[in-house]
Amino acid sequence: MEPEPKTLVEAIRLFSDKDVTLSMMVRRRWPDGVRCPQCGRDDPRFFPRTRIWECRTKHPKRQFSAKTGTVFEDSPLDLGTWFTAIWLLTNCKNGISSYELHRAIGVTQKSAWFMLHRIRLAMHTGSFLKAEGGGEFEADETFIGGKAANMHKARREKLGKGRGTIGKDIVMGILSRGTAAKPSKVVRAKRVPDTTMEVLQAEVRAVVEPGSRLYTDELRSYRGLSPEYLHETVDHTIEYVNGRVHTNGMENFWSLFKRGLKGTYTHMSAPHLDKYVDEQVLRFNHREENDGRRFRIVLSSAVDKRLTYAELTGHATTNGPSAQRA
Repeated sequence: MEPEPKTLVEAIRLFSDKDVTLSMMVRRRWPDGVRCPQCGRDDPRFFPRTRIWECRTKHPKRQFSAKTGTVFEDSPLDLGTWFTAIWLLTNCKNGISSYELHRAIGVTQKSAWFMLHRIRLAMHTGSFLKAEGGGEFEADETFIGGKAANMHKARREKLGKGRGTIGKDIVMGILSRGTAAKPSKVVRAKRVPDTTMEVLQAEVRAVVEPGSRLYTDELRSYRGLSPEYLHETVDHTIEYVNGRVHTNGMENFWSLFKRGLKGTYTHMSAPHLDKYVDEQVLRFNHREENDGRRFRIVLSSAVDKRLTYAELTGHATTNGPSAQRA
């Protein structure tokens, strides 16, 4: 078994060995032995010079590498470069921009931007099982977008007058405070189209088991959940905490998320918002793990996921070159 790096210096030294990185990828992708991605046959030939396998059954795409069928597929970069990028994005508390990554690992900014989005795809777990009744949950939403005062006059007039949330993207989050046996907090967050009762309550029901305690603010959209949940609210115009009734856990997550958006990425286009949410959710939910463990979680999730540059930039004609600034 390969050694476990504990620091960035140790990780870079380890990832510089191509035999080690190949072994790490193989162990996480094929724990029971290498199999052909096309037919599943478990006795392919291995060619050490090119580091690829060939299935003994004749069929299309019988030759494959450890990258085939992963977010690394068709990339000319070696696994060591990819692993270093994963380590940096996974373990930097506020993320890392494409400009920082391109200087750190010696690739172009365009390549770094593409790499980061492929890694974010691996960071999307999409799993948040309902907790048993009796748990405690917080639900809250936040608005992502520039301040009206900083907008061009024409854009302000186009958006119209409102509360300052018009034209912004909405992200809803639900935090589980855990149980007495496992008190660790876990967050699920995603972009939602609006803050109507139908949308927000559907998200709550998808995550929170009936009978659980649910804490929210006084937003009208949460009204009517009491028959299913022990629903209590806190009026933020008066107080932020009333005993155990508060949404401070979600507010803490929003603070971390927006710190990365404003301080590290400075700008992103709306179609990519969910990817940045996934990135912060994974780091938050595994905040008690060490750097090596978080790296392994993302690496193991890189299999059976694929993102092409055409898919990533499919909106470029409508959003312009600003999509690559993050």
